[in-house]
Amino acid sequence: MSAHGDELTYRKILVFWIPLAATWLMMATEGPLLAALIARMPAPKFNLAAYGVAFAFAVLIEAPIIMIMSASTALVKDRDSYLKLRNFSYALNAAITAVMVLFLLPPVFGFIMKSLIGLPDEVARLTHSACLALLPWPGAIGYRRFYQGILIADGKTRRVAYGTAVRLSSILITSFTFYLFTDLDGALIGGLALGISVTVEALATRGMADSSVRKFKGLNSNPLPSETLSYRFISSFYYPLALTSILALGVHPMVTFFLGKSRMALESLAVMPVILSLVFIFRCLGLSYQEVAIALLGDKGRNLERLRSFGGLLALCTSGGLALIAFTPASFIWFQKISGLSPSLAEVAILPTQIMVLIPALSVILSMQRGILVAFKKTKPITFATLIEVICIFGVLAVTLRGLDLVGVVGAATALICGRSLANLYLLAACRGIRRRAQT
Repeated sequence: MSAHGDELTYRKILVFWIPLAATWLMMATEGPLLAALIARMPAPKFNLAAYGVAFAFAVLIEAPIIMIMSASTALVKDRDSYLKLRNFSYALNAAITAVMVLFLLPPVFGFIMKSLIGLPDEVARLTHSACLALLPWPGAIGYRRFYQGILIADGKTRRVAYGTAVRLSSILITSFTFYLFTDLDGALIGGLALGISVTVEALATRGMADSSVRKFKGLNSNPLPSETLSYRFISSFYYPLALTSILALGVHPMVTFFLGKSRMALESLAVMPVILSLVFIFRCLGLSYQEVAIALLGDKGRNLERLRSFGGLLALCTSGGLALIAFTPASFIWFQKISGLSPSLAEVAILPTQIMVLIPALSVILSMQRGILVAFKKTKPITFATLIEVICIFGVLAVTLRGLDLVGVVGAATALICGRSLANLYLLAACRGIRRRAQT
């Protein structure tokens, strides 16, 4: 896709970007909403910690299926390709659900949570109940993302946003119903709200995609064997995408592992999901910019400078917005009044939030860099950059938490900003090479 016309203007970029940003913003409200609710329930420190750990592992287990949306958008063209990719995604869904079941077996769960991470018994108990509630999560995510890709391939992107609105509404109804009318633990309510809402969203997305599915199933497959989609091709196409997601999403359980053995471990585990939820509100605006860059870059990157200028302004606004909270009295308003943390936990949360204030800007840059690489069909550097980021985070965590004995959440924030900066620097060189080749 080009600029939807002649010259790409800032207004065209803004109009194209806003629906994508709105979708991400709706998803970004989930974390703060549930964390704020759990913080207002009994034993908030234990339940916030358990909820954060459960969510981190659920996200890690879903990692292999996340990119199936990109695969279905790119590969589904007719009946044969639809059926084969659907079968592939269903098999992958079954595999990750089996992994979730294995993870929940008491001997396995106990070894990971108590022996490896070192969670207190009460936090481990709450984490297990939350993970049980999240059992449908990986499969529902894969099912939903496959059909979201079908909608995008058919040009019905608004329906993707409608599905997100259904999910958010379901979270609100479910969480407040359990909060008002039951005595369930906060971590369990968080897990139930997420598990139920993503299942509802998946079913709603499948319903909205029905006309698109019938359209693709009605298209005859290409009669040339050389152009027929094979399971071998799907596997080779999808493997790098899955690997990138696994590496990226493995960061959260890794951070959780280090936090569990750090100084002020319980406090760090309790405030980390609250901090990450706040940062994600601003970071998600940058994440939504990747598809904008891919779609509007144009032949040989002719719209690159205009997209970079818009991205630079977006980076300034997103990190600037987070800074207005992190470095002003608004931080206490957010963490105490809105998120519901106690004054002592709010105090712990401020410094790591200040350290991470550049994360939203770096996310905009990363999205722009990935967009350029995908548009020019050079995706290997994306995987290498993610690997570099993960290795850097691991190294900084080891130094700051084991060597320097920093407060856990402070060391984790330092590691995350260092890892993302190094990934940006690596992709900067890759993008410069592509730009030079495009210009010549």
